[in-house]
Amino acid sequence: MREHRRWQVTSALGLVEILNWGTSYYLLAVLAGPVAADTGWPLPWIVGSLSAGLLVSGLASPRIGRAIGRHGGRPVLAGAALVLALGLAVVGAAPNLPVFVAGWLILGLGMGAGLYDAAFATLGRLYGAAARPAISAVTLWGGFASTVCWPLSAFLVAQVGWRGTCLAYAGLHLAVALPMILRALPPAPPRPGPAPGEAAADTGPLASERRAFALLAAIMTLGGATSAIVSVHLLTLLQAQGLALAAAVALGTLIGPAQVGARVIEMANRSRHHPLWTLTAAMGLVALGLALLWAAVPALGLALVLYGAGNGLSSIARGTLPLALFGPARYASLMGRLALPNLLAQALAPSLAALLIAQGGPGATLGLLAGLSAANVVLVAVLWRVPRG
Repeated sequence: MREHRRWQVTSALGLVEILNWGTSYYLLAVLAGPVAADTGWPLPWIVGSLSAGLLVSGLASPRIGRAIGRHGGRPVLAGAALVLALGLAVVGAAPNLPVFVAGWLILGLGMGAGLYDAAFATLGRLYGAAARPAISAVTLWGGFASTVCWPLSAFLVAQVGWRGTCLAYAGLHLAVALPMILRALPPAPPRPGPAPGEAAADTGPLASERRAFALLAAIMTLGGATSAIVSVHLLTLLQAQGLALAAAVALGTLIGPAQVGARVIEMANRSRHHPLWTLTAAMGLVALGLALLWAAVPALGLALVLYGAGNGLSSIARGTLPLALFGPARYASLMGRLALPNLLAQALAPSLAALLIAQGGPGATLGLLAGLSAANVVLVAVLWRVPRG
């Protein structure tokens, strides 16, 4: 496939990822308050609906990965646009809380078929072992999801209310994302049959790969739990260190640019190093940033920049390292398997962290985050010792 065509594919998929993330995973960051104020529904149930959606996303991910492996990502991502539109329409029209939660269960299926894991699997199916630059480019686009969609959501809420916002986003999926996917993404090339002695594309990790697969799944799961806790509870944790809300918000905004900056540096490297180095840098930066945050050093901004840079690199490693370790033939299927524990952890971790904050305090929660990130550094060190093909 010619390079200008690849640029077209990654740009279209990047724009779709901005919309997919901004209208699902990041949506309640802006809408939860207006929903509660308008309906009187309990805020924990409103926010918890996202966790329910992530549970559905995780449970569906293995099947979605196999579907991409068999048919390519174009029909799956097109289906995700339809499902996300349906879920947003149900949420926006919900007359009561059960229907609202049901809408989020639909959105969870759309997230499983439309967020990073599906996008990475799509690129792996299209470009095989050469997909790494495209994966990095899509994560760079996706890093702007909250930057674009949070202000847009706030503007729409002010103009048409939270229900109108959901319906407007449903329309964008149908009018923008769906046509873009169908026009810009080519059908996947025919999937060749396995060579003699080679595993079928839907096969899980081979016996020789199981240790590396288990380590990578554990690293992604701990990293996903850590990221989810920080995303939900960062302002609470910062305020517990004596910062006013405005100062905490200002510091929190450093994470997004740090993520994007780290991804730009990774792209500029042009795949000169093995993705395991990217994962090592990612986990090391996350661990250092959270350790500084736990220690309550005066330079909290530096701690958040280090954390953000590591978090940005981890998204790239999540897509590129399985491709390097296990090859392109089973990449889509294995990505679905890896996504399952990661998404389940993201669904459950914020609620468990809220209990820890209530019982043990913010200091104990920061200590847990530092401990989880340190454990990931150890797991990465062990992964280095596992033989690679």
